[in-house]
Amino acid sequence: MSATATEQAQGITLSERAAQEVLTILKDQGLEGAALRLYVAGGGCSGLQYGMTIAEEVEDGDQEFLQHEVRILIDQASLRYVSGSSIDWVDGPEGGGFRIDNPNSVRGSGCGPSSGSDDSPDGAAYGCSGCPSRG
Repeated sequence: MSATATEQAQGITLSERAAQEVLTILKDQGLEGAALRLYVAGGGCSGLQYGMTIAEEVEDGDQEFLQHEVRILIDQASLRYVSGSSIDWVDGPEGGGFRIDNPNSVRGSGCGPSSGSDDSPDGAAYGCSGCPSRG
């Protein structure tokens, strides 16, 4: 069973620009009723990694948020790590992508440079026009 929340619940923030991109992706794929799923997965020595995918169904234990007409689904295990995060769309020299900023992340591990990469939880950036597949 899912719980529905509003924009301010749990501190998950989706920027208007990111919402526009999500809505465009959903429309282009004929999935206007689908949701954006945000999740956290194990990432080896780099720690936890963020992921986003399109979800057509709510799973048991999902929390559901609504921002700028975009449904966001987050499972209970991931919610504890992403609460307080913001999702934005950033443009760069090689195109645009989603960026997740999490003020609760602690950067660093014993593995050297990989802990500071763009795909680390404290600055996940996805340089594609769509959402990466769920891992």
